Amino acid sequence: MDGPHGAAVSAVDFGLKGPRGWAFRGIGITAGPGSLIAVEGPSGSGRTCLLLALTGRMRSTEGTATVGRHRLPKQLAAVRRISGLGPVPGVTDLDPALTVAEHLRERAFLERRFEGSLRGLLRPRKERATESRLRIDTALRAAGLDVEALPKGSRTAVRDLERLEALRLSVALALIARPRLLGVDDTDLKLSDAEREAAWDLLRSIAANGTTVVAVCSEAPEDTVVVSTAPRAEADVRETADTGDARAATDAADAADATDATDATDAADAADAADAADAADAADAADHSDDHDTDHDTDDDKETADAVAEARRA
Repeated sequence: MDGPHGAAVSAVDFGLKGPRGWAFRGIGITAGPGSLIAVEGPSGSGRTCLLLALTGRMRSTEGTATVGRHRLPKQLAAVRRISGLGPVPGVTDLDPALTVAEHLRERAFLERRFEGSLRGLLRPRKERATESRLRIDTALRAAGLDVEALPKGSRTAVRDLERLEALRLSVALALIARPRLLGVDDTDLKLSDAEREAAWDLLRSIAANGTTVVAVCSEAPEDTVVVSTAPRAEADVRETADTGDARAATDAADAADATDATDATDAADAADAADAADAADAADAADHSDDHDTDHDTDDDKETADAVAEARRA
């Protein structure tokens, strides 16, 4: 179900296989209109290919996906008409020699010439120019790019823009077409922590205004719909490692408990042995004492008998 601006995105076992093997495979997505979808994964895991496939720029070879009411891969052209691309290296690169104003005017002209209706092309020139300025201003506000704050204003060349400013310009160019789905590649590439947070705030605001956003990143924020392109084997290894660590910790705890029990048993045995030894010593002492008393009594009897015999002789 679509919202007033954004397009819902869903995918089941979505994959793309090229001449060198699988670019991505087994992708599942469920995101409503106006969602912020973060495509997370290591470099080379097919993140950009997935972004291009979801925006109708690449044809998938496995599974199905739906963008709005259009199904992929059968309706690529329809998906392209409702989606736009922000910065994607090798696809939507900015011309470093052109100024900010030149980029904006060119994109507005192309949008009016090729994407607009025939009735729009027949409107008076002044009316078309007003519409273009309105679209540009709206896109700049949505992208958070203050042209007047740039070093040379709208005449600033792209080569003189900071990384975050170039990102905002690319997003603004895509928003001129008023897409229902916006794709952004390398969202957090070469950005400081503060700039990275500002970039995500920008995408959150666009999604909050109704446009569904698909952003490629190395690490996804917690408040996004996360889609991972990490190889399944890597995920399995990570899960196995976590399970192994837990099992090792359990074994160590069991070994410690067994050692404690053994120590306690040994201590008890030692105490019992000590008590038994003390009892034996006491018994030996008593027997020795009895033997000594018996010997002493025997000596007394002999002395008495000798004394009686001596008295009789006398």
